[in-house]
Amino acid sequence: MAKSCPISTSFIIISVLSHFTSSIGLRPWPDVLPYELQSLDIASRLRVDPDATRMASRDFGRLVHPPNPAAVLYPSSIEDIASLVKFSYNHSSPFSIAARGQGHSLRGQAMASHGVVVEMRSLNNCSCGSGIRVTKNPIWGSYADVGGEQEWIDVLQATLKHGLAPVSWTDYLYLTIGGTLSNAGISGQTFRHGPQISNVYEMDVLTGKGELVTCSKDTNSELFFAVLGGLGQFGIITRARIALEPAPKRVKWIQMLYDDFSTFSRDQEHLISINGLDYLEGSLFMQNSPPNSWRSSFSPSEYPRISSLISKNGIIYCLEVVKYYDELTSHTVDEELQELLKGLNFLPGFVFTKDVSLVDFLNRVHSGELNLRAKGLWDVPHPWLNLFVPRSSISDFNSGVFRDILPKINQTTGPFLVYPMIRNKWDDRTSAVIPDEDIFYTVGVLHSSGADDWEPLENQNKEILKFCDKAGIKIKRYLSRYTTKEDWMNHFGPKWRTFEDRKAQFDPKMILSPGQQIFNSV
Repeated sequence: MAKSCPISTSFIIISVLSHFTSSIGLRPWPDVLPYELQSLDIASRLRVDPDATRMASRDFGRLVHPPNPAAVLYPSSIEDIASLVKFSYNHSSPFSIAARGQGHSLRGQAMASHGVVVEMRSLNNCSCGSGIRVTKNPIWGSYADVGGEQEWIDVLQATLKHGLAPVSWTDYLYLTIGGTLSNAGISGQTFRHGPQISNVYEMDVLTGKGELVTCSKDTNSELFFAVLGGLGQFGIITRARIALEPAPKRVKWIQMLYDDFSTFSRDQEHLISINGLDYLEGSLFMQNSPPNSWRSSFSPSEYPRISSLISKNGIIYCLEVVKYYDELTSHTVDEELQELLKGLNFLPGFVFTKDVSLVDFLNRVHSGELNLRAKGLWDVPHPWLNLFVPRSSISDFNSGVFRDILPKINQTTGPFLVYPMIRNKWDDRTSAVIPDEDIFYTVGVLHSSGADDWEPLENQNKEILKFCDKAGIKIKRYLSRYTTKEDWMNHFGPKWRTFEDRKAQFDPKMILSPGQQIFNSV
């Protein structure tokens, strides 16, 4: 009888142990991930410890608490991410992967239960990411090549050094490029320049097959349009070429109050139909959403006067516009604004004007964030509801939601946004979905709450959706997540078949962004 070999026994013991311990210390290797993954070069950048996985299962919404990911990848290069995706795609048991930027999703969209979350911001810690590179090109015009992991605040600061800036923004700048381009990216500039996804020339995208593909409107265009507004379903954006224009130095920032919605909405629609303004948004104030919210820009000295107006009318609407200017136009900007605002029907005596730098205006929400963080009120549940409402139904929406449903909650909430956009500023070839009318409104019900009192606000959101359904208001939800395939099919409507075909083409094993629950829903 042959004697057993000690060396062989040792090898077997080591092999078995490797199945139960990670390559990073003696931590259990998760059973749901192939143990061969530990043999890749990226193994040392995979963390399976509870601190890492718990952090990757939280987001800004603080509303959903799915099982943790099995591991978190902290890439040192784009090649690290490609290696992970290729391994999953080629394995007999593919595992899910989600790219995470700032984690600003509301309902777990950037999570990957039992899969791997890629911490995109880790690319900032090395020189192997795409970074931010500004170029002036006679064909393209000015543009910035920006890594998907970069934040818009960093893009602003980098481009301003060249006297340039992007033209389309989000209200909050501490979001990643990959994150906003996977949704749409909207703000008060959208009526003029379209969403951020309408201002991209080119991208590098890592598909669900692990292939790094450069795409644009003319090259690999199917992937280009799929990824823009594609909710992370077709690829991970590793670089985007963003359109730039000469940056203004300062802005004239004007807020006007209204007590009648039809007058308020009519003035908004008039202003977006003429040339001249650079930004337009609207909001509303009521007893449970006062003018001193974290987004407020009013002087505290004005609060009593505005609050008195709210007490008298129940709801007050605020129209907010901006005109950019620099040294060459500083002597004419006031006259131009006066001409643009001629004929508006705001409440006399309730016009508020500020003159601030471009950076202070674009980064206006950050001061509110810092204030809330100081009070421990930032990392709390955010049961937000973001909708696109057809223009033909916005008056009914005001009556049923703004004046009836929203005032019912007896706790401080808000802020509430409502302002119009123009359909032809959006490219219908992208994956983003908007109402089928020339003008539609974005509505933001931006609730925040304590850790234990968010459910009444969430129930109110459900009541709003139920009202829209009963009233026949054909809304489209933005930044939301459905949980059934039928709901997703209804959401995408005529675009569903294209969306489904693109998934089969670019992520056939359904590896990417499982947190959206589109192709892994019930």
